[in-house]
Amino acid sequence: MSQEVQVIQSLDAEGLSVQSVSLWNITWHRLLRRKSAIVGMIILGIMVFIALTAQWLAPYSPTRSMLDVDGYPVRPEKRKSPCIHAFGCPQDQPQHIMGLDGNARDEFSRILYGARLSLMVGLLTVSFAIVIGTVLGALGGYFGGWIDNTIMRVMDVLLAFPSLLLAIAIVTVLGPGLQNALLAIGIVSIPAYARVVRASVLSVREMEYVSATRALGGDALQILFRRILPNALTPLIVQGTLGIATAILDAAALSFLGLGAQPPTPEWGAMLGAERNQVFTAPHLVFLPGIAIALTVLSFNLLGDGLRDALDPRLAHVS
Repeated sequence: MSQEVQVIQSLDAEGLSVQSVSLWNITWHRLLRRKSAIVGMIILGIMVFIALTAQWLAPYSPTRSMLDVDGYPVRPEKRKSPCIHAFGCPQDQPQHIMGLDGNARDEFSRILYGARLSLMVGLLTVSFAIVIGTVLGALGGYFGGWIDNTIMRVMDVLLAFPSLLLAIAIVTVLGPGLQNALLAIGIVSIPAYARVVRASVLSVREMEYVSATRALGGDALQILFRRILPNALTPLIVQGTLGIATAILDAAALSFLGLGAQPPTPEWGAMLGAERNQVFTAPHLVFLPGIAIALTVLSFNLLGDGLRDALDPRLAHVS
């Protein structure tokens, strides 16, 4: 009799694992059916590859001026336009496929290293906001009462201000710099994740399995973080993907205003802001960082929209 019970238990375990794998497979197949999500993943994959291999792809240092290079054959301040040997640029001149910026630094190398910095900014700020927002939203949604009221009123105060203006105010108080800009963007992003998690916890906490665990004497925090949160994270995944795009855009805006990354850090927003007066004399120095920002933000937006559709249970019949 015990052997039969063991066989049944093993079959049940296998069935559960197969079911869990099939759910992820269904989500993946739904994602692959959306062309916009595929385009987003391709663009994002290229950006990640560039960020990981920037030190090998970049022909020059992103922070070193050609004025400091001994034996440089051409006066850098006399040539800022791109030089591509395949397109007729003299072979005796160094190749700079995106030209030199106002400080005679290689623009192409700075664009490549900027991908690494922008992705790091998006991931760090969103990770910080998700952790804090998840804890606050989960505590407020599960316990309710004065805890929920206090947390949500603070979140409402933060939401009352435009996020970028609030970030500018925080950085102004803390002082300009990349770290302070990351902290400011993370703080203004917390309310969005707190509200998403709170709404999910409110819907999940009344489920039968949660009530059963509570009736069996389960600890409140254990029920919250082991039983409720794992089943309330689906909208958080979508919000986090879209939030990375917003964080990258906000960081570029702060750097453009001189409140974020400081020279000579290769950050796209700072590069665009430094060369904004060259829009007519050297437009490539303005358009190229802007295109890089736009493509990165677009990739996360397309991927986030695809994940939202793939994880929506109302679209189960599609797959």
